[in-house]
Amino acid sequence: MIEVHGVYKAFEGVRVLKDVSATFETGKTNLIIGQSGSGKTVLLKSIVGLHQVDEGEIFYDNRSFTGMHDKARKGIRKEMGMLFQGSALFDSKTVEENVRFPLDVFSDMSFSDRRDRANFCLQRVHLENVNNLFPSELSGGMQKRVAIARAISLNPKYLFCDEPNSGLDPRTSIVIDNLIYEITKEFNMTTIVNTHDMNSVMGIGEKVVFIAQGEKGWEGTKDDILKSDNERLNDFIYASKFLKKLRAEVNK
Repeated sequence: MIEVHGVYKAFEGVRVLKDVSATFETGKTNLIIGQSGSGKTVLLKSIVGLHQVDEGEIFYDNRSFTGMHDKARKGIRKEMGMLFQGSALFDSKTVEENVRFPLDVFSDMSFSDRRDRANFCLQRVHLENVNNLFPSELSGGMQKRVAIARAISLNPKYLFCDEPNSGLDPRTSIVIDNLIYEITKEFNMTTIVNTHDMNSVMGIGEKVVFIAQGEKGWEGTKDDILKSDNERLNDFIYASKFLKKLRAEVNK
């Protein structure tokens, strides 16, 4: 479980996060949603330590991440897996080398064990016989699956996904969402997904935190969304005609 308590963050005197508190539960897909510029990306980067918060605390399973010295923080970072928006694969490395990279850097495993672990992760995301290909030889969806395999290579306790469906078609987006959901359950991870994709929200949003103008505007589940009377949330959610129709059906 990851807990955020009263977090503030400003850049050049402009407050981007204002007293944000939220709980992200273990074994669930926790989604952070909000408009562009709402502060959701800053919140995600603050949670993983890429931004130092000005006020407030962040806890990883009751361990104060904000109160730790650098060495202890590095220990928690080894428990994190990251799925970046653009996949962030190394163009000059093969698929297997990309997936093996965190193991090469952070583990004491033998080369044979590292290779076996990379193969296991690739099989887990339904990719076989692509080990020797380069990222440029793969489709966008396959690149994203390689990135997921790399993110779970160290068997993390915490998985962070920044706009995982960016640039993908709807069908491929569903595949990626399902993979993230399945892996979260299988490995009992605390997964946080930063997204504005409402299909993802309604598909895998077991816990949803809505950020509006730097503040937590709402918190609940995907089922709660359809019954919410939160004006700011509804303005954001029901920009989609499909969801407006769905809400009307639910409220009949």
